[in-house]
Parts: sequence; structure tokens; C-alpha cells
Amino acid sequence: MVAPATLSLRPCAAPAPPRTALPRSRACFAPGTRPSPSVAVSHPPRHFGSLRRAVAVDSEQQGSHEPPEQEKKPKTYYFLVANAKFMLDEEEHFQEQLAEKLRNYAERDIERDFWLVIEPKFLDRFPNITKRLKRPAVALVSNDGNWITFMKLRLDRVLQGQFDAESVEEALASNPVELKFDKPEKWTAPYPKYEFGWWKPFLPPKSSNGTA
Repeated sequence: MVAPATLSLRPCAAPAPPRTALPRSRACFAPGTRPSPSVAVSHPPRHFGSLRRAVAVDSEQQGSHEPPEQEKKPKTYYFLVANAKFMLDEEEHFQEQLAEKLRNYAERDIERDFWLVIEPKFLDRFPNITKRLKRPAVALVSNDGNWITFMKLRLDRVLQGQFDAESVEEALASNPVELKFDKPEKWTAPYPKYEFGWWKPFLPPKSSNGTA
């Protein structure tokens, strides 16, 4: 007689939970990067000291060459000239005009550019003028040609010209001379006569004119 079969039931395993979709941000993975092996490179030592010395020597050599000095261009001077008796003793308004111009320059802080030159050396350049002059002669010299033309119209009986000079010392150089004017026997003007020597403030400095 066959024994009856027995059936044993075991508990079934719980079903696996459903897979949920991963977020898109985590779904893509960056490919793995492997660090590159470090490569040791050897360079020959550089001699910076010699390089610095070479640069320093080169800069010194360049600095030793001074730029050539620019040639000074001659300057133009304009003048009026007449005999000293007329310019300094007879012309009634000449002193006032020069004094007013000098005062105006001082108020405006302008460097003076006009002078009186007694017996100027530059007259040797103008034989056509000197043969018409009584000596000693006096010249009004300036760098302002327009003003010289204006003064020519005011003074009238004077000769006008211009010349170039390398320096103010050359332009205003003079020959020594002694001035002496006779006093008039009768003075009829309503104002006092100019004092002798009124022109001294308008002479060039002694470095330019030995007679100043």
C-alpha cells in the first residue's frame, strides 16, 4: 500500500518593487576622466644675470648719445632811427609813449621787447640809411613790427628798417658815445622839458649794451 504524498507550501518571496525612472539630471553620467600622468620636463638653467647686465649696458650706451642741439633760428628785429638830438631832446611826446608802453607791459606781466639803442652797431648793415643820418644816432628797436610801424607814423621824421640777428646781444650792441644837448634859450611849451637822461630806463641791459 502506497503512502499518501504530502505537499508542503513555503511562503513566496515578496515581489520586487517597480523600478522608478531616475531623474534626467542623474540619468546621464559624464564619461570618466582619468588624470593624465605628470610629465617631468627638464630645462637648462637660464643665465638671467648676464641678460640683465647686457640690457643695462645697452641702455647706458643709448643714453650716452645726446640728441643734437637744435639750431637757433635768427630773430627779426624792427627799428626806427634818427639823430639823437631829435629822438631824445626835441620830440615832445616820445618819452610819454615809451613810458606808457612800459607801464602797460608791467601791469600785464609781459616781457619787454623794445629798447633804445644809442649808436647801434647794426647800422653798418644799412649804408643807405647811415648816409642820411646825423650822428650820433638813436634807434628804437623791437620785435613787434606792427608797433614800430605805428611809432613811425607818430614820430614821422625817422627812418624805418628791419634785420635778423642770432641773439638779442647782437641786435642791441652799440658803440660807446657821449651825449650832450644844449639847453634851449627859451622854452615856450606849457609843460616842463624832459630831464636829461630820461631814456636810461629804456636802454638794453649792460650785458647787451656796454653804454647802458
